[in-house]
Amino acid sequence: MYVSRITRLPLVGLDGSDLGHVVDVVLDMGGRPPRVNGFVVGGVGRRRVFVGAGRVGEIETRGLRLRRGTINMRQFELRPGEKLAAGELFGRRLGTRRVVDIGLTPSPEQFAWEVATVALAASRRVPGVRVPGLKRAPEVIDWSEAGELFSDQRPVDRQAATLGGLHPAEMADEIRNLPLSRRRLLAEALEDDRLADLLEELPEDEQVRLIEGLDPERVGRVLDEMEADDAADLLGEMSAADQAELLAAMDPEEAEPVRRLLTYKPDTAGGLMTPEPIILAPSATVAQALARLRDPDLSAPLAAQVFVCQPPLETPTGRFLGVVGVQRLLREAPSKPVGRCIDEEWDPVNANASDREVAGRLAAYDVVAVAITDDAGRLVGAVTVDDVLDRILPSGWRITHSPV
Repeated sequence: MYVSRITRLPLVGLDGSDLGHVVDVVLDMGGRPPRVNGFVVGGVGRRRVFVGAGRVGEIETRGLRLRRGTINMRQFELRPGEKLAAGELFGRRLGTRRVVDIGLTPSPEQFAWEVATVALAASRRVPGVRVPGLKRAPEVIDWSEAGELFSDQRPVDRQAATLGGLHPAEMADEIRNLPLSRRRLLAEALEDDRLADLLEELPEDEQVRLIEGLDPERVGRVLDEMEADDAADLLGEMSAADQAELLAAMDPEEAEPVRRLLTYKPDTAGGLMTPEPIILAPSATVAQALARLRDPDLSAPLAAQVFVCQPPLETPTGRFLGVVGVQRLLREAPSKPVGRCIDEEWDPVNANASDREVAGRLAAYDVVAVAITDDAGRLVGAVTVDDVLDRILPSGWRITHSPV
C-alpha cells in the first residue's frame, strides 16, 4: 500500500459514514523498520485530528474503516520521534533522486503497519530532455537502503520538510507569516524543486528578497526547476549583471528560453507567454495528442489544447498552422491526423501585442490559452489565462486570496 493512495481515501465509521479524509500517515522513526503510529484525518469539523493505527481495522480501496470506538477530536500535533510520510519525506533527496512515495505493509501484529519500501524518481526536469509527458518509472528500494531518510533532523529541516509537503499556494501563505531571516533559512533548507514551486507563488519582489544570500549555483538550479516564464519574471527584477551571472549558472538548455523571454517587454504577449506549450506536427495522430495532454505535470490551461506547427517543433517553431482543443480531440477518431482537426477560428496574437490585447482575445474566444507568434508566423509560445490574471489583478491579490 502506497502512502500517496492512502492519503486520497476517506475514513469510514462503524456505521459506514464518512468521518473525514486521510491527509497523511504518521511514522514512528524509532522502529526498525519505521512503524505507522496512525493517520492524520482532515475534514473533521475544521480540524485535522489523529487516528491511531490500532483503531483502523482495514485499509481498502473504498477507505480506511474504523474497527472500534470513536476518534479524538483534539487538533493533531506531531510528537517527538514522529514524521509525516507525505509532509516530511516526499520530495527529500537521496543522492540524485527524490522520494516520491512510501510503501507500507502489514506488520506481524494485528491492525499494524510498517514501512517496507521507498519509491525514488529523478528530479522534475531532466536536463536536455524537453518533451512534456516523458517520464521514467520510479525506482523502488527497500526501506533499509534509505536509512538517512529516517534519521532525526534539525528543527529548521523539520519545518522545511513540513512546509515542502504543502500545496505551493499554502506554502506561500505559511511563509509570509515568518520573519525574513527565518524565511531565508527555510529557503536554504527546501529542496530545489519545492523552492521553485514556492517562488512561483510569490510576487517577484518577495522572490528576490527570499533568495538573496543564496549561492548563485543554488539559485541557478532552482531557476532550472521553475517554469521559464516565471524564471524570466524573477530575473527581470534584477540588474543585468545579476541576470548574466544566474543565467550562466543555469543548465544551458533551460536558460535558452528564459533568455528569449527577457528580450520582450513585461507588458507584452511575449513577456507573458510560456515558451513550452504542447506542440505537434500536423501528421501526429489524435491518440498521440491525447497522450501528451495526459501528462499530470501540465497545468490545466496548457492541457486544454495542442498547437500544430511545421517542424521544428520547439519554439520558435516552423510555420504556425493552428490549434486543436481537447474537446475536439475527444470527438475524433484516434488515428486521425491533428492537422485535419484544426480550429480555424483561433487566430494567434503577435508577440509584441499588449497584455490587454491578449486578455481581450482570450475573452473573445472564450479559451484558456492563445498562441503567440513572431513576425515570421512562427509559434514562440502561448499565453494562458492564469498568466493574464496574474498580470491584471491588483498587487497583493495573493495575500488577500490565500487558501484557508
